[in-house]
Amino acid sequence: MTTTIAFLGLGAMGSRMAVNLQSAGFALRVYNRDRAKVRPFADKGVPVCDTPAAAMQGASFAVSMVADDVATRAVMLGAGGAVAAAAAGAIIIDSSTNTPAMAREVAQAAAARGVQYLDAPVSGSLAQAQGKELVFMVGGDAAAFERAQPVFKAMGRMAKHMGASGTGATIKLINNMLSGAATAAIAEAVIAAEAAGLDRAATLEVLGEGAAGSRLLKTRMPKMFSRDFAPSFQLQLMEKDLRYFLLLAQELDRPMPVASLVRSQFQAARRGALGALDSSALFLQAAGEKPRS
Repeated sequence: MTTTIAFLGLGAMGSRMAVNLQSAGFALRVYNRDRAKVRPFADKGVPVCDTPAAAMQGASFAVSMVADDVATRAVMLGAGGAVAAAAAGAIIIDSSTNTPAMAREVAQAAAARGVQYLDAPVSGSLAQAQGKELVFMVGGDAAAFERAQPVFKAMGRMAKHMGASGTGATIKLINNMLSGAATAAIAEAVIAAEAAGLDRAATLEVLGEGAAGSRLLKTRMPKMFSRDFAPSFQLQLMEKDLRYFLLLAQELDRPMPVASLVRSQFQAARRGALGALDSSALFLQAAGEKPRS
């Protein structure tokens, strides 16, 4: 019998994840607030639902990929939300980047109905989502995590159980804090390299092979050099994740001066109308440049 999955949120990441689930043989029921984004699925005969609750009908699993706590609250707990409509024993996999507090709140509401909620944000962007190379970091019930393995494997290369509800969200915010801080440092490296007249290709090759070499450097630095800021992960989402990280730091009573500074830089870039560009467009804010039309 084919397993049915409710997929909630068909943005750039979610649509690619949903396609991979369908390719793996799962039956989908989909919901997205912007109906234009469901058209490719409707054209393939996938049932398109008016609410998350409707999408949950007959579903053993749900996968959610929405923007933030506000969207998650609406999709999970709002009128027509997924949690109230889920059948007992269903597993909700939430791959949105939320605060740990939001994850724990939804998990508690789900548990009251006999439903398991896994906070399972991902590491990776569009290329990884399309290539089934995502890494899932998962908080919640260990048995539910094991039951969800076929779903994770259809979308990614790794799923790691981090602990209780909220731990997946926590490590995701730590991951994105590191990514944001590295992006800010790479932007300053590009500014210095260009000011010094260094060859761009040689700079990228040498730094990529050095101690600071990383996938982030190898993808962000070329975008900055070429001023190509087509979004794979929007700057405004990175700024939101840094804000959520600082809320976590406040909850933990730990000072985070570097993260605070980096968040301020991303905030200024967002307020400077760069939010819809790739997160590497932080370079424009740091360099005092305007985006190319």
